[in-house]
Amino acid sequence: MQEATIVEKTRTSVARRAFLKNAGGAAAFAAAALAGGTQLLRAQGTSVIDTPQEIFTAALVAEDLANVFYYNVLTGPVIQNANLAGPGGSAKNIAPTGQADDVGYLRAALYEEFQHALLFRQLLGSNSNSTDPFQTFYFDSAAFSDLDTFVNTLVALEQAFIGAYLAAILEFSTLAAQGKTLTFGGQQFTPGQLAYFAQVSATIMGVECEHRALGRSINPLFIPANNTTYESTDGILSVFNGPSSAVAALTPFITPGSGKTAYPLKQAHDFAYTVWTFTAGNIPAPPAS
Repeated sequence: MQEATIVEKTRTSVARRAFLKNAGGAAAFAAAALAGGTQLLRAQGTSVIDTPQEIFTAALVAEDLANVFYYNVLTGPVIQNANLAGPGGSAKNIAPTGQADDVGYLRAALYEEFQHALLFRQLLGSNSNSTDPFQTFYFDSAAFSDLDTFVNTLVALEQAFIGAYLAAILEFSTLAAQGKTLTFGGQQFTPGQLAYFAQVSATIMGVECEHRALGRSINPLFIPANNTTYESTDGILSVFNGPSSAVAALTPFITPGSGKTAYPLKQAHDFAYTVWTFTAGNIPAPPAS
């Protein structure tokens, strides 16, 4: 399957109301935040309509999606491809003909996405994945068995994640530039906090860029793997709201359909530690209060 086909599927615009209908408590919380903050922002003359809570919610969905993706790559039949662990190999037992470096990229990516999801749960006041907006994600049935489909799906997802975090950086920066404490859903955010969220978003975006390039390197046909002079917004103009949002771009992965297979978040979350590998680093220190 051609890369462009998978990428185009990822960009399919699905009505935002479908996302809200399925998102349960987190979406209700985000909707309350929207009611408390959007009028203020519009009155101040900015086009930003996403609240911090909405951005955190959309980012959590994206990171959960990434967790499910990388876990199932590492435990599915595609791991035995010659460009990964090799015939008879596994994520932690590379065959003599396998590629330990390529498998290592994926194991590290799983750990990194898992940590990102933990961060956004904390920002939303949650300590359990059981309350995350979505508990099931949907992928092309060949995504975890065919190398081309797997790599193309990885590229499509990571491009969407990069675009989402670029939008988050811009939105948080625009909010911080208001120069005053803003209230959303009863929660106050200082300019310093909002600028800090932009910085944290940038640190995550950088890691997603690594995932995209290293993922491309697994397919020997993608040369060079680092093939962009500037990272792309992937057509994403906002994080949560609007037809060109990250939510719209990722909705195909949270809705069932023909040719798709369902994969549960719980399994990926509970057993990710069995196949990941640790990476170093922490988010930047927050500004002094």
